[in-house]
Amino acid sequence: MDIADYYRQLGLNIGASLGEVKASYRRLARLYHPDVNPDRQAKDKFIAVTEAYKILLKIAPTQTELPYNYTVKSTKNNSKPETKSPQTSPSKQTKVKVTRKSNQQKSESHLSEAEKQLKQNYYLHLQQLLKYKRYPRAIAVVEGLAQRMPQDWEVRQWQAIAYQRWARHLIGERQLDKARNYLKKALKTDPHNRALWSEVERDFRQLEKIY
Repeated sequence: MDIADYYRQLGLNIGASLGEVKASYRRLARLYHPDVNPDRQAKDKFIAVTEAYKILLKIAPTQTELPYNYTVKSTKNNSKPETKSPQTSPSKQTKVKVTRKSNQQKSESHLSEAEKQLKQNYYLHLQQLLKYKRYPRAIAVVEGLAQRMPQDWEVRQWQAIAYQRWARHLIGERQLDKARNYLKKALKTDPHNRALWSEVERDFRQLEKIY
């Protein structure tokens, strides 16, 4: 199963917070635990939700880690993702982050509803991959999305950020030539992102110090 399947096992939307995961599991465990429900199907359901819970414990974001300017609610109330005001100014963030922009609606005006949902699922998956520093996988995911949505500027931004994060990791591993190539790819992919340029310039300065 993929991440979305694990969330569905707990009756949640993909990207639901760690607190929501724990609350949903406790509710379902009380319902399907073999000690209170001897039915065979209930036992199978308990095994499935327990497996999903163990996986999501490792990857579900805490409330403070939910993406800037975006929140995902549980499916229990048939809620749709909605924007809310950020708690901190983006100017105070110390590095470029993968975020949903305030003019996201404009970016997605050319997409069908199915494509918007696909993009949202990819976005949340990318967040988790970057959080756990699975950079090659993150790049593969966002490059695949970019091929499906080549005109989407928001996806290009995510792609450039994934390149920059991987390059910074490579600098730490002293794979300098490879890091330089990915920094160049980041700038080429999203040449108008000033925050990204600032981070890439910092990375290039770090490269020069090591050489």
